[in-house]
Amino acid sequence: MSDLKFPDGFLWGAATAAHQVEGANDNNDWWDWEQTSGRIDNGDRSGSACDWFKGERYREDFDLAKKFCHNAHRLSIEWSRIEPSEGQWSADAIAYYRRVLTALRDRGLMPMVTLHHFSNPRWLRDAPRGAWETQSVVSLFERFATKVVQELGDLCDFWVTINEPIVYAYASYIDANWPPGKKDFGLGMNVVVNLLRGHAAAFRAIHRVQPNARVGIAHHIRVLKPQNPQSWLNCKIAAMQHRVFNQVVLYALQDGRLRFPLGSGSIPELVDTQDFIGLNYYFSSRVAIDVTKPMTLFGRQMPAKPWGVSYENDLRKWFGRGDLDPEALYETAKWMAQFGKPIYVAENGICDPTDELRPRYLVTHLAQLQRANQEGVPIKGYFHWSLTDNFEWKEGWGLKFGLIANDFQTQKRTPRPSAGIYARIIRENGIAGDLMDKYGRL
Repeated sequence: MSDLKFPDGFLWGAATAAHQVEGANDNNDWWDWEQTSGRIDNGDRSGSACDWFKGERYREDFDLAKKFCHNAHRLSIEWSRIEPSEGQWSADAIAYYRRVLTALRDRGLMPMVTLHHFSNPRWLRDAPRGAWETQSVVSLFERFATKVVQELGDLCDFWVTINEPIVYAYASYIDANWPPGKKDFGLGMNVVVNLLRGHAAAFRAIHRVQPNARVGIAHHIRVLKPQNPQSWLNCKIAAMQHRVFNQVVLYALQDGRLRFPLGSGSIPELVDTQDFIGLNYYFSSRVAIDVTKPMTLFGRQMPAKPWGVSYENDLRKWFGRGDLDPEALYETAKWMAQFGKPIYVAENGICDPTDELRPRYLVTHLAQLQRANQEGVPIKGYFHWSLTDNFEWKEGWGLKFGLIANDFQTQKRTPRPSAGIYARIIRENGIAGDLMDKYGRL
């Protein structure tokens, strides 16, 4: 098989998020959420995480990223560090993030910085605001974004405002497995609208400070398909879920119109507030009719198809509703081309403690991206989730997504074989024929 090449200037890297790697992140809603028994699998807590904050072990991890040929890295800024109390800015936290971004720059890695990656300052969560439940958050987020770019803009011009607004609302207000743990569909959709308003305000604030900035949103896509394609009703429910979960946010960011279930009418300030689209993709899922589940539009996601690996039971427990489906990434990229924006895959990866499946996952998904690129889709970069094993929210330490394994007791890093495979792809800016022959089929 011939080599599959990517365009010159393609960004290659991995991704992390502040609460998942920094540790000692004890002034936000997630830290408080972890302290109650039963909320995190196995009673895990983020604790020192990957020791980026106190031990500044990000230097070691960035050294490994450089060793494995990365030229970019996606990370996030923790709002509760920068603004520990309302209206009070921490010079120490700003200095910390300057050291982090300088460390990336010194190693030749371009930073992509996310401003909100699920965690909220304690003061924002508390009444009367309730984090993103009221529209008062919009001006506060705009002020935060302005401050960050004023302080760090000489080190970064590549910004993600909000990570996965639908996922945040779904996990927090429908599944209620994340803080604040409320089961309220209407409130959850109101939160999505406030996240979009916050994005639009931050988009304009960033451009006021840094006119040449690149600003976008990272949107999670899980392609939803009918379990029974012969059933008209099953197809309609799957299509409705797919539209709600995957599409309405991007349409709103293009034309400002709110569609079901976000509401009606329009928000003019949303129009054309993306310089690029951040695409987060992991799996597709099959949907079956279930009239007992109005909160999920009368559909339920089916157990995953067999993944064919020795730790099958663990994977099905962790991500039991996800089918490995590289072609769905291609289909998603082709659909996103309609918006006319550059696309960066901001997250893509798999939990795989033994690295039995990750090489195949990596190669097959990158091959589908290259296919889309060859057909004219403007895909400009790829950030693998994640650089190191880290704290995976409700699942705690149980999910091993890292190209680099991390022993959380000793903080010893051990690169997995897939880190070397990824490094070769980056060096060659493409997937060699022998890699496709070996790993090109799931």
